Amino acid sequence: MTNIQEKTNNISEQIQDEIQEARNVCDTSGGNSAECAAAWDAVEELQAEASHRRQTKPKNSLEQYCDDNPEADECRMYDD
Repeated sequence: MTNIQEKTNNISEQIQDEIQEARNVCDTSGGNSAECAAAWDAVEELQAEASHRRQTKPKNSLEQYCDDNPEADECRMYDD
């Protein structure tokens, strides 16, 4: 499993936990309360983060090499 997949699985679990928490808060304080709205906002933020992580493409072998060896000739960046 790649690091991105592990992070996505972890955030999926967090989302499920936040959904359950939001339901509990809304049951306790009412569906129109500020607490309920804040709890669902937290769920939406986690869902947005999960979406963003899925869109991040993994680095190819050259990008990984350049991360490890930024001074290598292959990794030089030239201004146009």
